[in-house]
Amino acid sequence: MEYWNNIYEQFNPVAFTLFSFPVHWYGMMYVLALVSALYIAKRMVRRDRLAIEQSQLDDYFIYIEIGIILGARLGYILFYDPNTSYYLSHPWQMFNPFSKEGEFVGIRGMSYHGAIIGWFLGSLYYHRRHPEVSFGIIMDVVALAVPVGYMFGRIGNFLNKELIGRTTDLPWGIYVDGVLRHPSQIYEAILEGLVVFLVIYLYRSHKRFNGELILLYGFAYGLMRFTAEFWRQPDVQLGFLFGEWLTMGQLLSFGMMVTAMVLWFYFNGRLAKKR
Repeated sequence: MEYWNNIYEQFNPVAFTLFSFPVHWYGMMYVLALVSALYIAKRMVRRDRLAIEQSQLDDYFIYIEIGIILGARLGYILFYDPNTSYYLSHPWQMFNPFSKEGEFVGIRGMSYHGAIIGWFLGSLYYHRRHPEVSFGIIMDVVALAVPVGYMFGRIGNFLNKELIGRTTDLPWGIYVDGVLRHPSQIYEAILEGLVVFLVIYLYRSHKRFNGELILLYGFAYGLMRFTAEFWRQPDVQLGFLFGEWLTMGQLLSFGMMVTAMVLWFYFNGRLAKKR
């Protein structure tokens, strides 16, 4: 482990420079996440013979990608950034990729829960413009595709040495700035990505109504994220919200779980009345 820790400590988050702009590993992982999510979505549509055309799926992904980027950035500013008032009074700075010194650093600070909100609003807007496409089917496709892309996103966090874990003395801990910590990004990639995908993939043939898979995703992701937060270092600007354990990520994830359960009982109840 000492060998790999030395490599990780010296790892450069910048992959290469393109036209004087540094290309970060995280950015590359983000692109890979989008490509893999779209690939899985198309594969599931063909495999399960869902009533949505490939061209419609391509259009839909454009809509939600815009929503995800906007939602992720705005969500971070509203939920996590201590300079919220500054950004609200200087909105053009929210997406400024340059530092005060003029260095290109990219857009930093994204919230997954904000991305969820942006994705949902983007989905509603797409469905409003294309009512012929079943909203429930779209939701189920996303439920299968997102966890796969999510894994690459967390690997990007790991390579970027961000969203670090809490201190540990376990043999698989990694050194970050000389401190041994949990590789919480890898935990999240496994729990919130791989495990959630397998749960939804195995359950999909038993779903009772279109849209049920996205509700299962909301609950499963919320549960896995809530669990993984016990190994993840709280955001330094927020710390713990209550006691020495409740974090903002856990609070938002609990909200996801409750929302998913309420909606599941609602739609399942409507289905039972029709029988």
